[in-house]
Amino acid sequence: MLTRRGLLTGAAAGGAALGAGGLLAGCTNRSTAADVAPPNAAEGFRGVRDGARQAGILAAGSAYGLLASFRTVAEDRGELVDTMRAVSAEIELLGSGERPEPLELGLPPSDNGVLDGVTARINSATVSVGASLFDDRYGLAERKPAELVPMTRLANDRLDPARTHGDLLLVLQAAHPDVCVHALRRIMRETRGTLVMHWLLDTFTRPDEQPLGGQTKTRNLMGFKDGTANPGAAQDDLMDEVVWVRDGDGEPAWAIGGSYQAVRIIRMFVEHWDRTTLREQEAIMGRHRGNGAPLGDEEETDIPNYVDDPAGETIPLDAHIRLANPRDGSPLMLRRGFNFARGVDGSGQLDQGLAFISYQRRLDTFLQTQERLAGEPLEEYVVPEGGGFFFALPGPGTEGWLGQSLLES
Repeated sequence: MLTRRGLLTGAAAGGAALGAGGLLAGCTNRSTAADVAPPNAAEGFRGVRDGARQAGILAAGSAYGLLASFRTVAEDRGELVDTMRAVSAEIELLGSGERPEPLELGLPPSDNGVLDGVTARINSATVSVGASLFDDRYGLAERKPAELVPMTRLANDRLDPARTHGDLLLVLQAAHPDVCVHALRRIMRETRGTLVMHWLLDTFTRPDEQPLGGQTKTRNLMGFKDGTANPGAAQDDLMDEVVWVRDGDGEPAWAIGGSYQAVRIIRMFVEHWDRTTLREQEAIMGRHRGNGAPLGDEEETDIPNYVDDPAGETIPLDAHIRLANPRDGSPLMLRRGFNFARGVDGSGQLDQGLAFISYQRRLDTFLQTQERLAGEPLEEYVVPEGGGFFFALPGPGTEGWLGQSLLES
């Protein structure tokens, strides 16, 4: 059996006794209704050059998004530098809503025209790199983040190699799907010789119009609230503790201001779930479906009291929220959830689920959560099929480009 310690030290890549991904719980220990709300996407895109950290990590959810994983085919580090410069410049332009200058009619157009006549821009963008970028192609092996490893098969996984891993991961969010499509095509046009698409997932959600700390109106495709008790993203001190790699963490100097990113593409067996009694659904989750309150409580923001419920008579001992967040001082992480619907599979079953993303100072924080979730009743209704472990790059400051601290340090 592969433990999280074994995974982080490069032990054998067999099956691990880890769970499905902190699917619905906030995985925090201290969030309350008094927490400051996360930045609202409607406040505007702050750009690549916003500072020492990528603003997209803390940005509130948008109605539509996509996850695009790429393989790099750059010949050398110089070409990789050019690629990252191009990605950064294009994201900055896409966030401004401006269009590139038109070219002569005899040349391919500078813009794909999807948004012609429309004033629109992306709301956020996050760029991350996978462990495979640190192989021997670009001389980066000694600069790999200390805990960054490929995501091996965790418990209950059925990973599809065609939907797993990647050298570079791009997460885009916008108010409309055509904005995401427009942005992706623009970025691919500018990097056509050095980036090859590996996998792509379109997502959607119903974001909170006025986010409030510790509560949400957003729901996943199982009908339960998604994001309750997430840490307040506007609390700088808390985010410094939970999300951002900092000096003294044992990481390469270039990685300070970045964050470990765990991505899980989780298929939900929604037909099976829809035939399950509401009582059982709520027992599996540990919350009331209607208002999101913990079982036995009245408000979504109520903190479950496990000390007074040692036998699990109110909230079962194997309920998802109890395992994901035991409220015992376990490390925290910032989670993001995005719905997806990919039609039907070969047997006529709906292919729907959740793209789970978490950000944390240490990848081990995510792995600890998975160990607690191993064997939970929710596994009967979900199966992770893809994703990967990545490292979200630090911000480039006010003058640089994403990846500069890695590639030019």
